[in-house]
Amino acid sequence: MYSIGKVAEKLNISTSALRFYDKQGLLPFEQRDAAGRRQFREQDLNLIEAIACFKEGHVPVKDIAQFIQFCMAGDSSLQDRYNLVAKESDNLKMKIETLQKDYDYLQYKKWYFKTAVEAGTEKIHFIENSNFVDPQARKDFEKMYKNKKNRKKLVDF
Repeated sequence: MYSIGKVAEKLNISTSALRFYDKQGLLPFEQRDAAGRRQFREQDLNLIEAIACFKEGHVPVKDIAQFIQFCMAGDSSLQDRYNLVAKESDNLKMKIETLQKDYDYLQYKKWYFKTAVEAGTEKIHFIENSNFVDPQARKDFEKMYKNKKNRKKLVDF
């Protein structure tokens, strides 16, 4: 049996997160010792890890609770569990793709401002005789950024 502190340490989850999961009804498998302290079995760790993964992926508590109920129901819920995990996996993939696009844009902006600082003006990125950014500047950056080896040097001082 594991104490809440040992589970937290083993799974790198805070004890307050574990207590929150309990208050939200996400730990129906939790047991208590004679003194009322939470106790967890080795087989509970997989479910706690799943809960933490769902929480990190911003899955609503009600959906996590549904997943736990499916788990507690056993084999009759295998398809339901698969469907929920597949849905959340797809949602997370879309979030990752969005975050990657945002990250890439911010890398472009870092390069834009780094090179402008080095030149002493952002006019180096403007269409000649205008105050508009030349779209070619971003294309040039993206071409250079494809070389993964030089990315840090490209965007950082």
